Amino acid sequence: MTDRVFILGAGRAGRGFARAFRVSGVDVVGLHGRRTERTPDAVTAGALPAALGKATAIIVAVRDAQLDDALGEIATAQSDKRAAVLHASGSAEPKGLVALRAAGHPCGTFHPLVPIADPARAAELFKGAWVGVDGDAAAIATADRLAGRLGAHTLRIPPGEKARYHAAAVLASNFPTVLATLAALLLTDAGVPPHESWDAVRSLMRGAVLNLDTDTPLAALTGPVMRGDAETIRRHLTALAGAPELRRVYVELSRAAVEIARAGGAEVDAVEEVLRG
Repeated sequence: MTDRVFILGAGRAGRGFARAFRVSGVDVVGLHGRRTERTPDAVTAGALPAALGKATAIIVAVRDAQLDDALGEIATAQSDKRAAVLHASGSAEPKGLVALRAAGHPCGTFHPLVPIADPARAAELFKGAWVGVDGDAAAIATADRLAGRLGAHTLRIPPGEKARYHAAAVLASNFPTVLATLAALLLTDAGVPPHESWDAVRSLMRGAVLNLDTDTPLAALTGPVMRGDAETIRRHLTALAGAPELRRVYVELSRAAVEIARAGGAEVDAVEEVLRG
């Protein structure tokens, strides 16, 4: 089947989808946002255009708070009622899908497990990545096909588990950036020049992620918790006494690391005792 995709929502996710699909040879018949822009993305705005009627798949890439309104627009527009409607939210269960299903549209989720900060990099980021999908059988079949064109894999979001699924995605995608920022700021506060702090942290995090490419978490985990080095952790906690919020982050993540290390057979009782103190 030849897919023709219409994308509703021209933010970073929508633009990323559009560019990635076009690079992959998928026909993008429209990219619709809140305002018209004469850019390579060719964004339209206002009432949904006639191009919507050409689509075999409609991807809705708007914020969760705008999702039901966007789905309502599609339900009243002139579109092919066989077109699959796939929204890109990893956490929402939008009520607006009810009317679309009643009108004949198969509906589901197409949530990219891809951090699309720069739409221009979306095509390369999708290669080998994963997309969370759920919904009607025909919608899932469309999602599987589109993900395949992008070079991505799909995973089924377990029924009733969207919140936990999405929380896992946030942990993996958003929090590394938060941790990198905290680490770089800590180095800067210690007297390391800001540009060196950031470069050093990025290099360190790249190495940690590369270890996960070839090792299990048990094998990839390094550092004082894995070594059972309670004295080093005690020094860290003392050094962080003046930054109580950062200290709490360090303690909670170290406690999680204790469980991973213990599962790998490491002796961590002394570390655990320090963290309790």
